[in-house]
Amino acid sequence: MTILDPRRLFGQEGEAEAERYLRRKGYRIIAKNLRSSLGELDLVAEDDRVVVFIEVKARRTAQFGGAIHAVHRQKQQKLIRLAAQFLARRHWMDRSCRFDVVLLEPTATAALRIEHIQNAFEVSSDDWH
Repeated sequence: MTILDPRRLFGQEGEAEAERYLRRKGYRIIAKNLRSSLGELDLVAEDDRVVVFIEVKARRTAQFGGAIHAVHRQKQQKLIRLAAQFLARRHWMDRSCRFDVVLLEPTATAALRIEHIQNAFEVSSDDWH
């Protein structure tokens, strides 16, 4: 029997909630928790014909700011490298893609507040190399 770290379990629950939310919005989830030597992609989806790489942040409090503060430049660079690896492995380098962030935070009523930022950060052609 494996006992999960409460933080890890909270994160997994947040990712499952984000996935449900995105499916309701019409996204088609094509990969979850995709790990490589470079790191992990939380969710990969299609929104129409656009490949969307989604970083999910589940927080127990709102003290750290919103989703806009959840993915700093270093994390963005890591996500870009992971996305390039994903696209190359599938021979999808010609596909349009973007990066979204989904932040989940509790509210006073114990419900989760979901903040979804589409196209959360810009990627230049130099970033792909």
